[in-house]
Amino acid sequence: MEQLPAIIDYPDGISVIDARYHRPGRAAIHLITEGDKAALVDTGTRFSVPGVMAALAHKQITPEQIDYIFLTHIHLDHAGGASEFMQQLPNARLVVHPRGASHMANPVKLIAGVMAVYGESEFRRVYGEIRPISVGRIIEAPDDTLIELNGRPLRLLDTPGHARHHYCIHDARSASIFTGDTFGVSYRELDANGLEFVFPTTSPVQFDPEAAHASINRLMALRPKQAFLTHYGRIRNLLHHASQMHALIDAFVSIVQQAAEIPDRQPFIMKALQDFLWERLTAHQCALTRDAALSLLQTDIRLNAQGLEIWLEQTLRQPDQVAG
Repeated sequence: MEQLPAIIDYPDGISVIDARYHRPGRAAIHLITEGDKAALVDTGTRFSVPGVMAALAHKQITPEQIDYIFLTHIHLDHAGGASEFMQQLPNARLVVHPRGASHMANPVKLIAGVMAVYGESEFRRVYGEIRPISVGRIIEAPDDTLIELNGRPLRLLDTPGHARHHYCIHDARSASIFTGDTFGVSYRELDANGLEFVFPTTSPVQFDPEAAHASINRLMALRPKQAFLTHYGRIRNLLHHASQMHALIDAFVSIVQQAAEIPDRQPFIMKALQDFLWERLTAHQCALTRDAALSLLQTDIRLNAQGLEIWLEQTLRQPDQVAG
């Protein structure tokens, strides 16, 4: 019998289910339940599916009761399990940004792009098989799309900055937003004195700082009480975190701009991000040692450095066309 993943239940029918991506507490799949219907927000990878199906059974939710799978965006830690879930959930429709829909129906280019970075064997180990999803089961969600889950309105807002195929979900019922990666990353191990630590994710290849600032402002204009991040789970104190996100986006941009004249930029960018984040964590009164904190963040720092360098190269090639 499949072992249950960690599950945290919140009011208004919202649950956080651990996707078991790399380590516990790294990526979340959110479950929204309304009466006898439910929806998933993001999917982890295909290896997340057995645990989530066990969680649904534990909650006495049948596969047929899942009406929607929402993909905040199509990066594979968010969307890699979509095709397997669609096989398991016969009534579910996949709700995806228009820029990502074709890649769910025909994932060949998506798979090739990730394999080019990680290699085929590592891709198979981390993500497994990704299959095409029938176009007839895909709902394209342009900006301000309203989806009703058993009468519960969920509004989808185009929120680029992390990726151009990203939306966030506003749930007026709970005064919540499901933010994917738009509102950054926040691991519970970094919480201190009841306050979360949040930082931007600038992973390749579509980081856009100007759009990221605008998306955060748009979300905060909704006056949400709480946000549910894919990495990881619920955060509150959103006025504080929005201010921090704006400051950190600018700081990350400043770091990469300092590397513009350096031939081998990655080591410089990674070291600068490590030092900067540790400085902020120290001010945050994080209980972890430097080595423990940076070990926890090493993958994020590497991906952030890669994405920042790609953004820098774009600005250097087209300084008047790329936000900076």
